[in-house]
Amino acid sequence: MKQEILTITENTPLTANVWRMKLEGDMSAIVKPGQFVNIRLDGLYLRRPISVCDWDEKELTLIYKVVGHGTEQMAGMKPGEKLDVLLGLGNGYDTALSGAKPLLLGGGVGVPPLYGLARKLIAEGKQVTAVLGFNRADEVFYEEEFKKLGAQVIVATADGSAGVKGFVTDALGDVDYTYFYTCGPEPMLKAVYKTCKTEGQFSFERRMGCGFGACMGCSCKTITGYKRICREGPVMKKEEIKWED
Repeated sequence: MKQEILTITENTPLTANVWRMKLEGDMSAIVKPGQFVNIRLDGLYLRRPISVCDWDEKELTLIYKVVGHGTEQMAGMKPGEKLDVLLGLGNGYDTALSGAKPLLLGGGVGVPPLYGLARKLIAEGKQVTAVLGFNRADEVFYEEEFKKLGAQVIVATADGSAGVKGFVTDALGDVDYTYFYTCGPEPMLKAVYKTCKTEGQFSFERRMGCGFGACMGCSCKTITGYKRICREGPVMKKEEIKWED
């Protein structure tokens, strides 16, 4: 974990309520796709955790949905403004287990962390299929960006207005894959758990207090005991997950 003051270089809407923010500064603390950052915002007691979409040595890309006071404040920020950010939080995805044909399944704002993952897997010579799930056609984002990386992309929408009608699990069809990675709302993750037959990794979303393991507020039960989503997670392997009612 590293604390940095970063400069906003871009903050633009991708859909009606999903925004992309780019930040400039030292990104050396981010080492794996699937990690997240924790942003301090004026007037708000708790930092806001946001998953990392992509990064290099000097630039960070975040994609976030406006759902409350914190993200609403972020949407109003302009290039040149500064943010206090904790970088390199969470364990991230392990690409060493992917096999030759990894499958990526993302739902809504669970899509962004899979972009950096796809870029890394493709750089490693893997054949990536990305299934991106949304409610409606006007909520679809980053389809073309995944294609430009070289991934095979399948879009699913709940109302059928774009791509396959249904959820990400309805879009698998004859997809041949060796391993899977997923991120999204918990009902989607449960459906992926039941549907996908290989081993895989899940990235979980939870409300966090500190974001680095001190408060224990985001703990969840696994087959080996309680783990902190912010510290031992947010990524967990399929075989260690114990679903809570």
